[in-house]
Amino acid sequence: MKLLALTYGTEGDTRPLAVLCRALMDAGHEVTLLADGTTLGSARVLGVPHAASSGNIKDEVGALVSSGKGVNATATALAHIANAQTRNWTEQVAQAAIGCDALIVSGLAAFVGLSVAEHLGIRVIGTGLIPISPTRVFPSPFIPSRRFPAVLNRISHQAVNGLVWHAFRNATNQARLSVLGLPARRKVWTLHPMLYGVSPSLVPEPRDWPAHTRLCGQWLPPADSWAPPSALKAFLDAGEPPVYLGFGSMAGFDQKAMLNAFIDAAEGLRVLFCPGWSGTSEVVLPKNFFVVDETPHQWLFPRMSLVIHHGGSGTTHSACRAGVPSVVLPFAGDQFFWAHQLNRLGVADYAVSTRKLDLEKLKQAIRFAQRAETRQRATALGEKMALESGTETAVAEIEEILSMSGLRLY
Repeated sequence: MKLLALTYGTEGDTRPLAVLCRALMDAGHEVTLLADGTTLGSARVLGVPHAASSGNIKDEVGALVSSGKGVNATATALAHIANAQTRNWTEQVAQAAIGCDALIVSGLAAFVGLSVAEHLGIRVIGTGLIPISPTRVFPSPFIPSRRFPAVLNRISHQAVNGLVWHAFRNATNQARLSVLGLPARRKVWTLHPMLYGVSPSLVPEPRDWPAHTRLCGQWLPPADSWAPPSALKAFLDAGEPPVYLGFGSMAGFDQKAMLNAFIDAAEGLRVLFCPGWSGTSEVVLPKNFFVVDETPHQWLFPRMSLVIHHGGSGTTHSACRAGVPSVVLPFAGDQFFWAHQLNRLGVADYAVSTRKLDLEKLKQAIRFAQRAETRQRATALGEKMALESGTETAVAEIEEILSMSGLRLY
């Protein structure tokens, strides 16, 4: 089968889809990945044919951070780009999808992919790292409060998905008409298959989902021969497993104040610090801190004693699969959902607020992660997740969907 995979988001959004593309290629399919050019590093490493979509996430995020948009800069930038680029993306995808048997869509580009699939009369499969299909089992991951009446769980998904569609409906419908010659769409798509690179060990598997909507497990590349730089290896070899500290693509927060809090909370601990998109600050780090560039979590986290992170889906999965506890400081979006799942499983304390960082609560969360019983639960969870074959499960599901006749649900 000839497939086009389409996504838009940060590196954490593109990487798992690139892994899935590689697995589909290894299964004999022809696949091309279309994503933001700054997030295609994993596609290059994996040898996945790819092309850059118009727009530039890092430039947009940087501009909004500079203008004082704060921790919401990433979400604001992504939404702005998605609306501004919808027509261009529709033209790109419509051209790239000619001759394809199906589209695999993800992220904020999904509405474009769904429209192009409808235009070409080909199949479409949704993918994601956040379980957004309506269910009674848990509320929408974008509902920040975990004190949510269970009776409203399904409605919360429908409401949030409707709000997202409302935010992008006008741009989508304009492109449908002007580029594809399709009529405006009134409602968000709900009937297409949805596959999630999410572990059923972390999130309860909903039994009220329709067929071909499932939690596959984390999408991971095959183990490779990645070797650490000599300085990193020397740091790891010099003492006990360190604490990992990193917040991925989060930007716009007061890094200086937060780093000063971590310096205090991590006194006496070895810390491996990955600045990510926030960059480095003018804070002079103590000798127990070692700064590292982006490093494969699959290789790095098993060598850590605990992982302090923002609660993104990918980082959360990688920390749990490595069998190490977490300290979670969520900023926005679904990060509160993942923080809650880790707390529910007993591998992390309650989330630590980033809006007004409480040093004592941060120290308490670190102490919780260091407890023997917390480590035991984390080890058991990692062993359970190690038995999952998320990528293979997704490939098998995609092949089953592609083998079915008449499955074009627009």
